Amino acid sequence: MKVVLYGPKNPETIRFFMQLNRHEQRAGLEKTELIGFLHSDPARKGSEFHGYPIFGGLEQVAGLAAQGTKFVSLVTGSTVARYRTARGIVRAGGELASLIHPDVDLFMSSAGPGAYIQEKVVVQANVRFGANCSVHIGCMIAHDVRVGHSAFISFAVAVAGEVEIGDGAFIGANATILPRIKIGKFATVGAGAVVNKDVPDYAVVAGNPARVVKHNAPELAHGDVYAD
Repeated sequence: MKVVLYGPKNPETIRFFMQLNRHEQRAGLEKTELIGFLHSDPARKGSEFHGYPIFGGLEQVAGLAAQGTKFVSLVTGSTVARYRTARGIVRAGGELASLIHPDVDLFMSSAGPGAYIQEKVVVQANVRFGANCSVHIGCMIAHDVRVGHSAFISFAVAVAGEVEIGDGAFIGANATILPRIKIGKFATVGAGAVVNKDVPDYAVVAGNPARVVKHNAPELAHGDVYAD
């Protein structure tokens, strides 16, 4: 499978592919080949990121897709931007691929297209990751968790059992979400927060225990890049 990534920024992505390719070679699997990147800045078209070409922006998707290439968004700073990027890829005729680090075991769980799950993420049984979601390194995702479309979970987050994380939610580094909590769509959980009660849609919470400090603008009704 040939893959193009949107958002060349973090060199860890290159290491991810090296680890993935080594695993595929040892296991006798088809190679997942990184062929380059897309970026919204026209000035970066024709340049390189760690030796891989930057083809241009979303206007390149159709031509690359015609060659059998699939796509993954690396955008994580804003889940609204993550949604819009992946939505743009899909609308241009691109097919999203999932990238799962080889040390992540999804046995009895699943991830939708466009999911990007990095190393040392522990996933228990009956977890469902939505399309275009991203999970950073070292997270613990307990049983029966639902992660919505276009959500982002930063590094070292602990999510207890039966939690529901809504579309486009942003969970900051080292946050802890206690059992059976519901995090609303496009809500933000601050770094290090301990969430012990439901978080409303678009709310921003911080602290221990987490409390609402403000609200995000309700720009999007959902994070499903395949829906209108």
